[in-house]
Amino acid sequence: MIPFEITEWEKLPATEYKGETGGSFWRTKQYDGLRVRLVEYSARYKADHWCSKGHIVFCLEGEFVTHLKKGEHHLLKKGMSYHTSDDPVNPHLSTYDNGCKIFIVDGDFLK
Repeated sequence: MIPFEITEWEKLPATEYKGETGGSFWRTKQYDGLRVRLVEYSARYKADHWCSKGHIVFCLEGEFVTHLKKGEHHLLKKGMSYHTSDDPVNPHLSTYDNGCKIFIVDGDFLK
């Protein structure tokens, strides 16, 4: 059960994660089987791995490109989102040329 809760995201501590290039800062709320994050990416960020986990992603600021390993790529701009279930056959990887801020929800319900 997740209690009613208001989150002041900017007051949560940010944890830095390095990419293949650039870095990201995650502000995370973790619940049993559910993770909610506000993530800021630096300019020229490129993820350091292909991800097979499911996500619901909403672009708050900027834009980014999500690449699918099968060759597709999708540009997401402010106000756009994508969602995917866990998919070991079709992993994704994102790049951020000018930086970006996104809101991510993931968890067991996306298996």
